[in-house]
Amino acid sequence: MAMLRESSYAELTVRAVAARAKVAPATAYTYFSSKNHLIAEIYLDLVRQVEYFTDVNDTTAVRVEKTLRAMALTLADEPEVAAACTTALLSGGDPAVRAVRDRIGAEIHRRIRSAVGPDADPRTLAALEMTFFGALVNAGSGAFTYHQIADRLSYVVGLIVGDDQ
Repeated sequence: MAMLRESSYAELTVRAVAARAKVAPATAYTYFSSKNHLIAEIYLDLVRQVEYFTDVNDTTAVRVEKTLRAMALTLADEPEVAAACTTALLSGGDPAVRAVRDRIGAEIHRRIRSAVGPDADPRTLAALEMTFFGALVNAGSGAFTYHQIADRLSYVVGLIVGDDQ
């Protein structure tokens, strides 16, 4: 993570990460098949560190808004890390990256489902997930900042879940 903060995506290599960690490159490649795989795993770890919002005293809309906002802001103040994660996760062919992307999707699904509650309508979950991932693409492409998409997500949650839910 520190190396991503200090350099660009283009400058990062698995070998450089291995050297910094004082392990042999072969050891690093045992765990990470590529630079994109390594970065995808970093993003998964960051998502897993986000707080759960399940306070039953909050409305569903508030819980979901807090959840999506917290996940969206994970990379808001880390521009180099955000750029690297966007590039890595949108890279197409690496099966290891696809597998991590699936785990990221499952983690985000779990968090949204937890915020909505046990009786969540699958259509609502799908709409929230598609909205969240679309927002990340908008931020990753530079159309909006992560802070801007967090605010927009709040608005959209009200439309999908209902402001008084």
